[in-house]
Amino acid sequence: MKILIVGSGGREHAIAWKVSQSKLADKIYCAPGNAGIAEYAECVDIKSTELEKLAYFAEKEQIDLTIIGMDAPLVAGIVDIFEKKGLRVFGPRKNAAIIEGSKAFSKDLMKKYHIPTAGYETFDNPDKAISYLKNSDYPMVLKADGLALGKGVLICQDFEEAKAGVKAIMEDKQFGGAGDRLVIEEFMTGREVSVLAFCDGTNIKTMTSAQDYKRAKDGDKGLNTGGMGTFSPSPYYTEEIHEYCMNHIYKPTMDAMKMEGRDFVGILFFGLMLTEKGPKVLEYNARFGDPETQVVLPRMKNDIVEVFEACIEGRLEDIQLEFEDNAAVCVVLASEGYPEYYEKGYIIHGLENFKNKEGYYVFHAGTQKGLDGIVTNGGRVLGITATGTNLKEARKHAYEAAGCIDFKNKYMRNDIAKL
Repeated sequence: MKILIVGSGGREHAIAWKVSQSKLADKIYCAPGNAGIAEYAECVDIKSTELEKLAYFAEKEQIDLTIIGMDAPLVAGIVDIFEKKGLRVFGPRKNAAIIEGSKAFSKDLMKKYHIPTAGYETFDNPDKAISYLKNSDYPMVLKADGLALGKGVLICQDFEEAKAGVKAIMEDKQFGGAGDRLVIEEFMTGREVSVLAFCDGTNIKTMTSAQDYKRAKDGDKGLNTGGMGTFSPSPYYTEEIHEYCMNHIYKPTMDAMKMEGRDFVGILFFGLMLTEKGPKVLEYNARFGDPETQVVLPRMKNDIVEVFEACIEGRLEDIQLEFEDNAAVCVVLASEGYPEYYEKGYIIHGLENFKNKEGYYVFHAGTQKGLDGIVTNGGRVLGITATGTNLKEARKHAYEAAGCIDFKNKYMRNDIAKL
């Protein structure tokens, strides 16, 4: 098979690496890709948002399967465009990708179908939002309704902070059009867990659990980011919790989307909060998580292309997902200043230390090939993943590896998987 992957981050590198192991994959392309993905795929200079160009390329090259890694093209309707041209593609259609594209939609869906989540209100007028916040209990959570690269969430400790947050999101457009509407949520406490699931429109099969670190600084301080590290599995996600989530969250979400005429085929990401009153949904994503993918796929035993095919053909029930009885930890190496201003273009040293080294994976996120080698080209530069027999061993391996790779202005959190 000829396979095209759409995206350019660490998630897409992990997908490309996993796809390259499939017995069904003969040739892999990635648009636009990055310096690390180039090891497994031919990178194509087409942006992930250039939907018609991507479809034309897939037609011209007779691509057998396209895998959409990123949220923006899914929400924009890339799957619909491909399907109209008779192209085989893995991901939800536009009317299903709205589960990530609009937080207001997903909150209303959960409310309608009694799926446990935080209490909330939605506003399209900043003055009304501020008026509501005057009489609210704090802390309170403000979420830009649309896509904001994982950064459109503010946790406000008091009214003044919340008022400034409304201004930043709705008036100053800190997150662009994503802030045209605002969701205000009650603040939940507990352990956060991420669970990714394959979906075929009717059936849902979950992958192993993971736990993400969103804040930029140690101790969960600093600004929200796209993710500074993750580990798998979560010791807090027990079999009992899994059963509860399957019966009250996972299956009901699939059924709700079908009832709404929005059959979901692709990857459904469940961001969960394990509260004292039971698991509740923090957020949905309509694709693989980043950097959760970097710890989940190295533990997956299945041929991933076979699973993609089963989802597209509506026969996911025939697939038995299997994962290694081990643990994985990913430490993100970022550019100092991320997620705000940062410099790029610095040579990365030490990558050769882990080439083909068993149990170690260097997933490129923001890199490109320079004149003198691979250089930094983003806020999140690399995801250093290592496995071990348990989390403690995997963490030790990941940080040892992270210490062997260097570039100017390198920054990382030092408390990933420190339980």
